[in-house]
Amino acid sequence: MLTAQAKVLSASQTKTVLMYLETTRNPIRNRLIFLLSIKSGLRAKEISNLTWSMVSNAEGIISEEIRLEDRASKGRSGGVIPMASDLRLALREWRRCSVNATMSDAIITTERSCRTTPQVIVNMFRDWYSCLGFEGCSSHSGRRTFITNLARKISLVGGSMRDVQMLARHASLNMTQRYIEIDTAAQRKVIDLI
Repeated sequence: MLTAQAKVLSASQTKTVLMYLETTRNPIRNRLIFLLSIKSGLRAKEISNLTWSMVSNAEGIISEEIRLEDRASKGRSGGVIPMASDLRLALREWRRCSVNATMSDAIITTERSCRTTPQVIVNMFRDWYSCLGFEGCSSHSGRRTFITNLARKISLVGGSMRDVQMLARHASLNMTQRYIEIDTAAQRKVIDLI
């Protein structure tokens, strides 16, 4: 039985989500959750289990990478993910709102709890996409978008699909390829180049 994959977000849909999140009850936290998904490819479980120590250096300053520990990831798929500058800024802004947070504390909190669950993260994405009318999108859309964008741009910086696999934290290249959305317009353009 085939299950439908979460849809990949376009650049305009990504901007729409970011604008919408500014109108929500917790815009700083919600923007951070979305950026962790779309800019680092984190799963709902990983977003909920991420701690300040995984994104900070020894002095507690926000690092330039996420050091995702296996205990916070799916199976043993932890790893190091370079951090986009807008994600670093979002983490710094959220850190200022979480002044009493210690290095071992979860980054994503709620008004009622000092941590959250993967299901809460899944529900948040579902509600956001539903409000925006984005059919077929889920908490996994950010991860698919991240991996697809990596695949489309990695050759521009001299990288390969193995680099995409490592950033996706997949055990096999076959799994990574299943996440990448096909681009028929690019297929038509490349034919004229040969």
